[in-house]
Amino acid sequence: MIFAAIAGTALLLWRPTTLRIAVGPPGSDDQKLIQELAQSFANEGSPVRLTVLSTAGAVESVGLLGTGETDMAVVRADEEMPKGTGAVAILRKNVVVLWAPSGAARKDGKKASKSKIKEIGDLAGHRVGVVGRTPVNVTLLRVILTESGVNPDKVAVSQFSISQIAEMLRDPLIDAFMTVGPLDSRITTEAITSTARVRGEPTFLAIDVSEALAHKHPLYEAEEIPGSSFTSSPARPDDTVETVGVNHLIVAPRSLSDSAVGAFTRALFSVRPSLAREVPGALKIEKPDTDKDAAILAHPGAAAYIDGTERTFLDKYSDYIWGGILLLSVLGSGSAWLRHYLKRDERRLNTLHRDKLLDAIAQVRNIESMEQLDALQREADDILRETLQYFDDGAIEEGDLSAYSLVLEQFHHAVVDRRDVISGTAADLPRMRAR
Repeated sequence: MIFAAIAGTALLLWRPTTLRIAVGPPGSDDQKLIQELAQSFANEGSPVRLTVLSTAGAVESVGLLGTGETDMAVVRADEEMPKGTGAVAILRKNVVVLWAPSGAARKDGKKASKSKIKEIGDLAGHRVGVVGRTPVNVTLLRVILTESGVNPDKVAVSQFSISQIAEMLRDPLIDAFMTVGPLDSRITTEAITSTARVRGEPTFLAIDVSEALAHKHPLYEAEEIPGSSFTSSPARPDDTVETVGVNHLIVAPRSLSDSAVGAFTRALFSVRPSLAREVPGALKIEKPDTDKDAAILAHPGAAAYIDGTERTFLDKYSDYIWGGILLLSVLGSGSAWLRHYLKRDERRLNTLHRDKLLDAIAQVRNIESMEQLDALQREADDILRETLQYFDDGAIEEGDLSAYSLVLEQFHHAVVDRRDVISGTAADLPRMRAR
């Protein structure tokens, strides 16, 4: 039973922890990265296994997190998340890219009128095409406009899916464009090069108030777009452009155990170098901010791993182990006392039997018939049988049994001697020894 308990405990402690993670949309870079991560965990025998739940996007992923249908989710930091959600890892940093076309050449050979939009302040009275249907992109644009001194109600917004980028660029009612994604986003790069081909060379709009915006809205960060980030010939942009960034995170509720999150975080950063050979984007995975004043607090399990304050098995359960040992000791002592107490009548009878045998030794010397000796012998046999039962029940100790054996041996010697006397053949009969 002890071996089975140890084996069962070891199996429970060492078996891989399976965690569900929601990510979407299907076919996105995020989902490909998480699927490769799950495969890496399985191939390398990680103590963590991932079950990937495909969703339509971050909004649905957050919904699953709120209903407890997933353990973790891939979301953007500015999504509205359930209370108590903590950051586990930063998958990447997204940056806002705002640009306006310079105007395409007309078919009659005349020069097209150049765009009047040179900075964010010029967006008032114009329409901005935003790539991505998520509402947080529009919210972010309105924050940028407000902090830049532009009334967001004076800027019209049209949202387009990724598959509608070509349609957006050809729409003459759209005067500027916006994407939110990593600097090396293929979608952003293709949208910018297509803009140059369809609507003329793009003008990148700097967010000069990025630092002030990040200070007032901690979910966002001040970032820069280096020159030639999208194309190098020609250079797009031709110089550094100030902008705003927002993190893309893996998050988990505080209700998810610290040990499970800590194990996942440890496994994630262990396989990141090998994962980067398959998915270059894995190199962008970073540790979350563990400061107490972070916009999104790190999950305690992830924070413990990052800060090196993880508790070992003995650290966590040593108090319970020693408490269990103490409790077993108390229970053992208590059960021994109770057993001793419950067997008190049997010990008293054993003492009486021993005294009775001592009295029987004296009686044997006065017996005149074999029948009386046989009756006394049978009575001694009954006493022996009961004494052995008491010993088996634990009512008497081995020392008590030894004392009883000595008395019994003397009784048998007395019986043998008396038989010799009664039969008158003492010299001819061998002495019987008690066993």
